[in-house]
Amino acid sequence: MRRFTTISEFHAFAQLPKPQHPLLSVVDVSTVPHRDGAEPMSMVFDFYSISIKRMHNVHVQYGQHSFDFNEGIMSFMAPGQVFSMAVADPAQAVEKSGWVVYVHPDFLWNTPLAKTIKQYDFWDYSLKEGLFLSAKEEAAILSLVFAIEREYTSTIDRFSKRIIVSQLESLLHYADRFYDRQFLTREKANHEVLERLETLLHAYFDSPDLLERGLPTVQYVAERLRVSPKYLSNLLRVLTGQNTQQHIHAQLIAKAKEQLSTTSLTVSEIAYGLGFEHLQSFSKLFKTKTSLSPLAFRASFN
Repeated sequence: MRRFTTISEFHAFAQLPKPQHPLLSVVDVSTVPHRDGAEPMSMVFDFYSISIKRMHNVHVQYGQHSFDFNEGIMSFMAPGQVFSMAVADPAQAVEKSGWVVYVHPDFLWNTPLAKTIKQYDFWDYSLKEGLFLSAKEEAAILSLVFAIEREYTSTIDRFSKRIIVSQLESLLHYADRFYDRQFLTREKANHEVLERLETLLHAYFDSPDLLERGLPTVQYVAERLRVSPKYLSNLLRVLTGQNTQQHIHAQLIAKAKEQLSTTSLTVSEIAYGLGFEHLQSFSKLFKTKTSLSPLAFRASFN
């Protein structure tokens, strides 16, 4: 794995001209020289990467997933995230286009964005959950990228940093808006994720070894659905108004209600059978969700 602590180090490795600012760079992807070799090269940046690009015959590996950028995608990487790239077919030509903005955290020092930039959830989305833009949206994003490039390549003065930070904030706000649109407009695919979630949770709470497995976590559910935890929660919140944890709790409470109303199992037996280590935790959650204690709920059926 190659780690790049500065943008200048990465420019030198990628055979790009030295950046005009040590903490900021705007790169035309088509100008990046191609490196031979089909083996993936793992890399990690100690700076932010915001990209909008198309790459034919190039596979990007993020975590355990491999995917391509043939359709064009906008993606975001925070410092410390590992990824790798490789040529899909060495016999074919590589075609690349698009732009990348690299921002070192030190550039944001002593600005409001230094505190708020981490609040954008898309830094924790996998690349496969990137942002697919309409032509109009892509034009809006590129206009901001070009504005940053113009300011970054002009004479630096005491206003430059403030202007660039403002442009970066606008870019991030637009990305947030467009992700929200993507959750709504990719309706069929997103509702398929919701259906798979419901099926997964039904099967989990019906499994005979639930006591040994314990309660399902958001991480577990996201991995089974092959999406990142934050992406899944944000998608569900847009579709249903509830995040992943709330969906898990809803399924759990539904199962508890069924057992309280149709079996003679004690509350303790039901709690432990549903994966709770402590009866008090189950009773507290049940009352929070239903406004009744488990015993009071059972008594309402008598």
